Amino acid sequence: MYRIFTDLAANLPQETVDQYDIGIVVISCSVNGQVLDVSKGFDGPAFYAAMRAGAQTRTSMPAPAVFLDAFRPVLEKGEDIIYIGMSSGISGTVGLARTVAADLLEEFPGRKITVVDTRAASLGEGLEVIEAAKLRAQGADYDAAVAAARDGRDHVYQVFTVEDLQYLRRGGRLHGAVATVGNMLSVKPILWGNADGQIVMKNMVVGRRRSLDALAAKYKEFCIDKAAPVGLAHCDSPADTALVVEKLRAAGCTGEILTVCYEPVTGSHVGPGTVALFFRGPER
Repeated sequence: MYRIFTDLAANLPQETVDQYDIGIVVISCSVNGQVLDVSKGFDGPAFYAAMRAGAQTRTSMPAPAVFLDAFRPVLEKGEDIIYIGMSSGISGTVGLARTVAADLLEEFPGRKITVVDTRAASLGEGLEVIEAAKLRAQGADYDAAVAAARDGRDHVYQVFTVEDLQYLRRGGRLHGAVATVGNMLSVKPILWGNADGQIVMKNMVVGRRRSLDALAAKYKEFCIDKAAPVGLAHCDSPADTALVVEKLRAAGCTGEILTVCYEPVTGSHVGPGTVALFFRGPER
């Protein structure tokens, strides 16, 4: 027997977490110095409205005790663990998980803990978790679930656009002068998660509508299985997300399109109005 864990950044709906019995490691996020309580759900519209009004948000890695408290009871029951976590290219959470796992394996030498760096976040991470969890539910063994997660990270494509470049500037991902001029000219970046799980800028387009068109165009260009599940995450931008869904269907997508409001951990760094698309493509 084994249990699958991920972190809050995987952006999984609660019904999916419950359906597949997925363990969630909480990554802390605060608004104006007050830590969000996500145990009872996440109010996305309120969170992003606060950001638009100038609220200061901050995220921080879990303490080692958070991992210990989550993992130890599972190991004590004689079960193994697969932790499928947020990209090491944007967070040190996976590195911390590996350190905790090494300590626990000394305490439980007969057990197994595998830490998979998805090199992704939001539903780029979440889709990989869901695939492994489905295999577990179907009776697949530990090694098969690990292999699926590792394969998924090489094929998940993450492409997104933002409404306001200033949030990327604050996170150090965009030069301040470029962000200021870009907002003045209504320039919208098309960003990409690269093979190392880092965020890079592919190109820029003028205008919000063209940036949404570009997401669907990337899907049409790179998707290798139009019947496979697709993820869409947005920072309180449901109308634009619905438009992207229409464009994906027009581009031939026949698979499930899982749509979620961006969780606060990565959402706070990309900002209100962000729309992100996740799908399976050629090896990155």
